[in-house]
Amino acid sequence: MADVEVLADAAVLIDGARIAWVGPRREAPKVEAQHAAPVRVVEIDGVLFPGFIDCHTHGVFGAPRLDDQERRALGVDYKAIAAAGGGILQSVRDVRRRSEAELVTLTRSRLETLIAHGATTIEVKSGYGLELEAELKQLRVIRQLSEQLPVTLIPTFLGAHEVPPEYRNKRAEYVRLVCEEMLPAVAREKLAQCCDVFCEPGVFTVAESRQILTAARSHGFAVKLHADELEGSGGAELAAELGAVSADHLAAISEPGIGALAASPTVAVLLPATMLFLGKRSQAPARRLIDAGAAVALATDFNPGTSPTVSLPLVMSLGVSQLGLRHAEVVTAVTINAAAALGLAADRGQIAAGCVADLVVVAADDWREVAYWMGKEVVSAVWTAGSACPTKGAPIS
Repeated sequence: MADVEVLADAAVLIDGARIAWVGPRREAPKVEAQHAAPVRVVEIDGVLFPGFIDCHTHGVFGAPRLDDQERRALGVDYKAIAAAGGGILQSVRDVRRRSEAELVTLTRSRLETLIAHGATTIEVKSGYGLELEAELKQLRVIRQLSEQLPVTLIPTFLGAHEVPPEYRNKRAEYVRLVCEEMLPAVAREKLAQCCDVFCEPGVFTVAESRQILTAARSHGFAVKLHADELEGSGGAELAAELGAVSADHLAAISEPGIGALAASPTVAVLLPATMLFLGKRSQAPARRLIDAGAAVALATDFNPGTSPTVSLPLVMSLGVSQLGLRHAEVVTAVTINAAAALGLAADRGQIAAGCVADLVVVAADDWREVAYWMGKEVVSAVWTAGSACPTKGAPIS
């Protein structure tokens, strides 16, 4: 993860939506004679990165959970907040009552902010519906916006984000509902590429998570897990066992869990902004994961309750200061490794011939500054699929 190639005075040739060539400017091929249309040259002032990939977000929601934040500041714990009507179920009540059109408007604005901070591929989960129609509503919002925004959206079904109140005393029925009704409906409408489960004590057990994810695989979904976030329960081991594309959070991962991920292709997605926003003193053991041989990615975990974080450069800064990662490691973590956490490493997350031309310009003299200026808006331009992104100011001319 620390092996990052840095070129000075380089050139990138884009043909359509993909990169055709990259290398020293003096060696750039002469292509003018091969094209009827004039070749457009854009000079970059700063550092050109692969487009950043936000591989874990909960971007479809209604109102922010402001009361939750204040309660935590006063020492109220997660379970007490939920008992007082806050937490995930507050967002569930909110999303259930909002129209699809209203959620499209809210989500578009929020995703445009993520794009402006350099995210060119964004995973977006459902999980604030916890009933069939509300879950489908969230996923349809993602599909609509994938057709409207200049970004790649990866939809993930997270019907197993929490057990809804109406099933609190009949958990097995809710698991059956997810497996036998929700998953088939999502598959029929082709609304999601992945399925995720919140595998955590007090939420879904390892056995319940295995049941749901096994059903998801039978419908052709890639599988992911919220694993070992606040308490260790074997979620990382389950992710490795099932061949999940990622296991996310991992602040309470065990040593056997670290070993299981290191021996598997499953990517460990760490979310340092979440633990910071929650006021936790500990973070996921990024250094131990990397030293063991696990692939580590970083993401915002953008959501209304525990990480209202819109900037991957900020997360990169936290990766250095809170997780003890090198500058090169955090770049890898939001590019090629984040692509791998979505099954997209073949053509995303690197500036290389054949890859999709998703690119980000950072206004800096040294590439390491992307993870240095904490909270500063460092991204000055964004391209997705070879086109300048209008959500980052005026198109480059």
